[in-house]
Amino acid sequence: MILGGLFDLDSLRVKLGNLTNSMNDSDFWSDSNRANDIVKKISSLKGIINVNDTLHENISSYRDMISILDDDIELYNMLLSEYDKLFKKVAELKIQTFLNDKYDKNNCILELHAGAGGTESCDWVLMLYRMYSRYLKKNGYKVIELDSQKGDEVGYKSVMLKVEGMNAYGYLKNETGIHRLVRISPFDSNKRRHTSFASVEITPDIDKDIDILINDKDIKIDIFRSSGPGGQGVNTTDSAVRVTYLPLNIVVTCQNERSQIQNKEHCMEVLKSKLYKIEEEKKNKEISSMKNSDVINGFGSAKRSYVMCPYTRVIDNDSKYETSDVEGVLDGKIDNFIIEGLKNK
Repeated sequence: MILGGLFDLDSLRVKLGNLTNSMNDSDFWSDSNRANDIVKKISSLKGIINVNDTLHENISSYRDMISILDDDIELYNMLLSEYDKLFKKVAELKIQTFLNDKYDKNNCILELHAGAGGTESCDWVLMLYRMYSRYLKKNGYKVIELDSQKGDEVGYKSVMLKVEGMNAYGYLKNETGIHRLVRISPFDSNKRRHTSFASVEITPDIDKDIDILINDKDIKIDIFRSSGPGGQGVNTTDSAVRVTYLPLNIVVTCQNERSQIQNKEHCMEVLKSKLYKIEEEKKNKEISSMKNSDVINGFGSAKRSYVMCPYTRVIDNDSKYETSDVEGVLDGKIDNFIIEGLKNK
């Protein structure tokens, strides 16, 4: 049987060979963006091929061992243990077959925005920030804070992060939506139950050279003093940049760099990515844009609910996956939600 895509090893090896040969071109590094993209693709292909080759070798070896098993209990137990490991590796490989959309392998922009609930929702954004940061760092992704707006009392009104690493967008794309928290409020002296909302938006990080024309008259650029991270000197200069795309009221802010020019470049890259994806969705006649403007960040709409009172349960309304380990989920253990989201799509 011949399997396509991830398991078509002959095709993958040909593609790897062509990309590797292109590195010998004298002008390979003249376009750094293209060169880096090819290097990433080579690394990805090598990883897939090596995993497949290793699995094939292991299966062949175990098949030979089974043929001489007889009554060797020690060998049987060893094979049983190896089977469990092999099964997990195959399951992990199978998940990668779901990552076949156009932008799945790209970096992405993760945005969190407080919704209905005031102080409660700002604290909820902080909790989500912590949850995603722990998940991403545990899985080897680099997280860069591009912008953050602190709440009046606690937490954040909004946070924008850039996530760098293979398949960042693919794994996170299904997290987009309204996330709902139900708990006994730590800010309520009467210990009443409160419901808080926050929106999660995931945008693929599109190549810098994408052909998106943005007219100067369609954007408004504001310069202000940075209040976020970035090192000594950032908070003492007017280096932060806010770009508003007026036709769609898309606002992008960046303040992590010391240079106003660099922050503006980051803003324009994110804005181009958003506009490009919106245009793609229009062409495909998809219902919602990347801004999800038809979704109200409040009551009546939730992609996932995190309930801490009167019972403990996290329920994803898209995939229907749920768990009672609320504390574990908020500590970054969202792998099963990510996987079930991919299967559901």
